[in-house]
Amino acid sequence: MNPEKVVFGFFILLALTLNVGFVYGDIADPNHHHVWEFAAVFLVNGIATVLKLGDRTQMGAVLLATSLVAMLQLFAAALVWTIAAHGTEAGMTPGSLASVVSLAVGAVVANVVSVVLLIVETVLLRR
Repeated sequence: MNPEKVVFGFFILLALTLNVGFVYGDIADPNHHHVWEFAAVFLVNGIATVLKLGDRTQMGAVLLATSLVAMLQLFAAALVWTIAAHGTEAGMTPGSLASVVSLAVGAVVANVVSVVLLIVETVLLRR
């Protein structure tokens, strides 16, 4: 067993599961979407992206692309959250939270593609 592959797979799956946990629930209810959970999603996706930087295969390039898409979506969500919470008089409104969650759902889609590609690559490995 290759410990590097275990860590790689662990962070890819953790990124997906944390992100699904964040977006699960009523899209505009702040009780269902906590800022610390979002911070964990952002951090773990960042770690997964860094781990994908070393792979120089075609599959590695596609995996990196999916991770970059997820990070872009999460960065946009963080920007919307920050501006809504600290840059407006209204603060975080249900509409702002819905935008954050919608962007995070885009990251979920990218994470799902990444996990599917990881599974395909694992199945196609020949010993």
